[in-house]
Order: sequence, then C-alpha cells, then structure tokens
Amino acid sequence: MGGEDGDDGGDVRYNRAVGARLRSIRHEKRLTQHDVERLSGAQFKASVLGAYERGERALSLPRLERLAAFYEVPVQETLPSIELLAVERHNAELSGAAIVFDLTALGESDTEDLETVRRFIAMIQVQRQDFNGRVLSVRRADQHTFAAMLDIAPDVVLKRLESSNLIFCAD
Repeated sequence: MGGEDGDDGGDVRYNRAVGARLRSIRHEKRLTQHDVERLSGAQFKASVLGAYERGERALSLPRLERLAAFYEVPVQETLPSIELLAVERHNAELSGAAIVFDLTALGESDTEDLETVRRFIAMIQVQRQDFNGRVLSVRRADQHTFAAMLDIAPDVVLKRLESSNLIFCAD
C-alpha cells in the first residue's frame, strides 16, 4: 500500500526521518534503548524501539503520543520538520543526489572502517556549509568513492551502508 504521495519510498523515507528524530531525542535524554524499556515498564521494548528508530516500523499516533509523553516532549518535537524534509528533497533533486546519510548514526558508529567515510562526509559538510546535523545527501556517483573507501565492490556498498543504518535511502 502506497503513501499519500503515491510513493512507498516516501513513506519509508518519512519513517526513517521520524526514527532519526526519535533517536536524537532519546540521545538528548541520555538514554539507551534498554533504559527506555526498563524505565517504561517494558511499554517500549528495546527491539521495537530500535525498529522505530531505523524506520523499519511505523508508529501509530497513539503510540507516538505515549512515547512523546515518556520522553516529556510535545508530540510535534518527535516529528521531523516539514521544512527540513522539503529542503533535503529539493537539495537531492538539484544535486542529483540519491544517497541520504543519517549523520547521527554515522557519528555514533564506532566501526573503524567507517572513519574515512565520516571524514569524507565532514568535508562535504564544510564545503557546503551544511551543518543541519541530521542528514546529508550525496550524489549516487559517490557510491564508487564509498566503495573504494570501504574496499568493497560498488554494487554492494549501498547494502553495506543500509545494513549499518547509515543511510536513509538510496534511490
């Protein structure tokens, strides 16, 4: 079943953006997923919370309201800003971008082989003066650069980045 925009990919991207926002709020509260499970009396299981944060599962509005109440934030704070999503989509269209990095996940990843990727993304941020802190779009052509950095084949690099939850989408 498609989203309102008639594009299942739009729903997936939005779920991932909501998940990134929820992860950011949880980190601001200095909580682990297991802390949330324990402190909520298992109302929010760590594994399910992780699926929400990765955008693999959508939240119902009542569940989102309960999670916002648990985090003691207004519901609207749990949602990505429409402006941010629109700007990101516009930037992706202008630049021919097709890979959107989750900067929070990239920064938190402690995998050594990703250090070169982190530095490359940081360099792009500096060049663009783009410090929104949540997402960064890069061209699909950069897939080959990432493959070289990770010493893997270009046709599997996106799967590697997706499996590590470092990118939102690779259209």
